[in-house]
Amino acid sequence: MGVNLKNQVGIIVGASSGMGAASAVLLAQKGMAVTLAARSGPSLASLEKQIRKTGGEASVCQTDVTQRDNIEQMIQHTQQKYGRIDLLLYATGTNIPDRALPDLLPETWNMMIETNLTGAFHCTQLALPYMRNQKQGLLIYLSTAAVGHADISGVSYQASKHGLSGLARGTAIEEKNNGIRTTIIFPGLTDTAILKRRPVPTDPEIIAKAMQPEDVAEAVTYVAQLHPRVAIPELWLMPSQLL
Repeated sequence: MGVNLKNQVGIIVGASSGMGAASAVLLAQKGMAVTLAARSGPSLASLEKQIRKTGGEASVCQTDVTQRDNIEQMIQHTQQKYGRIDLLLYATGTNIPDRALPDLLPETWNMMIETNLTGAFHCTQLALPYMRNQKQGLLIYLSTAAVGHADISGVSYQASKHGLSGLARGTAIEEKNNGIRTTIIFPGLTDTAILKRRPVPTDPEIIAKAMQPEDVAEAVTYVAQLHPRVAIPELWLMPSQLL
């Protein structure tokens, strides 16, 4: 028998849009109390209202993942409000149009690493003490299928996402005896706002075949509902018509 999410608390980092927002909605529908974290306060407030309107429990904590003190506040907010942290979903991710090596600046490289990777490290390190005290916890990181093969998503994007794999795998080994599991999900093409940052617009016929954020949310929820004796280190999701 799986986990009843009605007794669980989750932090959704990157909840303002896309896969993070869809995951927050579905997890709340299943009964999980969720902290909604991202930089966009208005988007989070709108999502909180949506979740509460359908009977779910949610709270907002405006958070910039490049600022460790913001993440500390997010963790404390959740612990003080709900008394525990069962799930942390790191759904934050970004990319830039000027992603080719000749165009990439040191400043944009640093921004990409800070957002896509270092923020995940801060979230992981700061959530772990509470999960250890509970002797259970689940960390889910949203990556990209681009990790599986070289493409034109840019070296800063690929480097940060490859680093996310190291964080997830290393944490799983270090924390398995504390009841803490990690899963890294690699979604293929998904119709989210990040597609608008591509240097060349994606063909609408291709986007029509892409996955939707709700598809990734279903995978997140599936992992969250598994019995703690089960670990899924990696999960790959691909659009069936674009294999």
